[in-house]
Amino acid sequence: MRLGLAQLNTTVGDLPGNRRKILDAYRALVAQGAEIVVFPELIISGYPPRDLLFKRHFVRDVAESLREIAAAVGEVPAVIGTVEINATGQGRPFYNAAAFCHRGAVATIARKCLLPTYDVFDEDRYFEPAAQPTVIVHAGRRIGLTICEDIWTHPMISTRQLYHGLNPVKQLAAQRCDLMLNISASPWHHEKGGVRQTLVTDAAFELDCPVAYVNAVGGNDELVFDGRSLVSDPAGHVFAGLAAFAEELRVVEVPVGGAEHDGRPPELSPSFAQAELADIFAALALGLRDYGLKSGFRRALVAISGGIDSAVVAALAAEAFGPENVIGVSLPSPISSQHSKDDALQLARNLGIRSETIPIAALVAATEAALAPLFAGRPRDVTEENIQARVRGVLMMALSNKFGSLLLSTGNKSEMAVGYCTLYGDMCGGLAVISDVYKTQVYALANWINADARRAGRTPPIPQSTIDKVPSAELRPGQTDQDSLPPYDVLDAVLKGYIEEGLSRADLVAQGFAEAVVNDVVRKVDLNEYKRKQAAPGLKITPLAFGVGRRIPIVQKYVG
Repeated sequence: MRLGLAQLNTTVGDLPGNRRKILDAYRALVAQGAEIVVFPELIISGYPPRDLLFKRHFVRDVAESLREIAAAVGEVPAVIGTVEINATGQGRPFYNAAAFCHRGAVATIARKCLLPTYDVFDEDRYFEPAAQPTVIVHAGRRIGLTICEDIWTHPMISTRQLYHGLNPVKQLAAQRCDLMLNISASPWHHEKGGVRQTLVTDAAFELDCPVAYVNAVGGNDELVFDGRSLVSDPAGHVFAGLAAFAEELRVVEVPVGGAEHDGRPPELSPSFAQAELADIFAALALGLRDYGLKSGFRRALVAISGGIDSAVVAALAAEAFGPENVIGVSLPSPISSQHSKDDALQLARNLGIRSETIPIAALVAATEAALAPLFAGRPRDVTEENIQARVRGVLMMALSNKFGSLLLSTGNKSEMAVGYCTLYGDMCGGLAVISDVYKTQVYALANWINADARRAGRTPPIPQSTIDKVPSAELRPGQTDQDSLPPYDVLDAVLKGYIEEGLSRADLVAQGFAEAVVNDVVRKVDLNEYKRKQAAPGLKITPLAFGVGRRIPIVQKYVG
């Protein structure tokens, strides 16, 4: 059977635009000889639609869009992710559904059984689960239809316990399918690709039939979808894999019926994943591009300090929008070192972006003079340091407003965790591009960016002096980050344990970290929750990101 896999990048709520994309892809794949065309989960509405579902006319408009699409579907059927109204009057108001469209109509609706309600997912808020997956018969073949989470019940997946033993793959195994289709909108984080591949190949082995997995691609708000749709044979071998972080239409010849495996568990096929740093760069660039373009921004604005974080963000902006659409602004104060100013200008030249310099000494002095009568008799402290950051924030926001450019904040996950960022200062911006990237990863990414440029015969964009220098906010003379933080390799290890793995202070100390370091880092993380609640949305690349994934009360007194 020739399957047409439509790995598309749609926009949440753009029903006319999404409909055009779906129909264009359908026609293109039919022209290439597809016998069934398969689209991702909730492709009509875009994923995740969140509380758009509660708008009075939204789901009815989705249904109307589905009818228009189905009317254009001919002899070649299409499987399309959609929202269905729950007309029973029982349970949640909607179903997360897959419409099997054929000969001008919706022939069958399959409903999602397992509704993820953890991390970034909140499907139990909207959807009613189905009791079992749907099997359709087409061209004499029995085809099982599942939706995303329906295959996430593998023993390696801890969240399987949420579903009280319900396992759609096992239910389908009892019905002897010839093919299983899984339509998905699975957000990416690093190290996830191999897990998905295992789920698909093991499902094919258990069902003793091919499994085709079709995933969404693109950025929607903080989430990035990587595509990487794939097809596995009954023996659990991947024989087709689509692009990472890019749209792709492909017709795949799938052997349906006749082929049986030898009863041995599959060995994981060589992954078609990229290296981790290449993945991170591609994910961030795609998420940034889609966040900007889908929000109506064609240009980006970055405060370039000569430091490693702003350098990486500027490189990502140039990749996402094109160098001609990026402005880098240097905002030196009297404390700024000459090498930082030089590095900022060299970065702009290497990237080919426009650069501007706005000295802030006079504005800082005027602000301090205005406050002097009220500050009289009080020693200088972090207040004066933050004035510099906030003056920069005012200037960058003014440029953003005037030129209609998306201002990118440059704080990394390590800084956001411990509060080494200034509210209404360097936290100003429409998107926090690297807020889910630890400082050690930022350095690794900078080195990868330069190495990738060398491989392509280009000048490495990030000055080596930027990478080599001791990290500093440069808000007071001689300041370095390690004046009040442990080395970043230690800090990031503690942060990952505390934030992503949920370890206690005692757990971390038992792993060999100094108790004083653990107590200080954990105190800083807890103390600065209020800052993170006011931060710009950030692109998610780890299993647990601030904001969209991690939901901790601001006011709380638990010490663990």
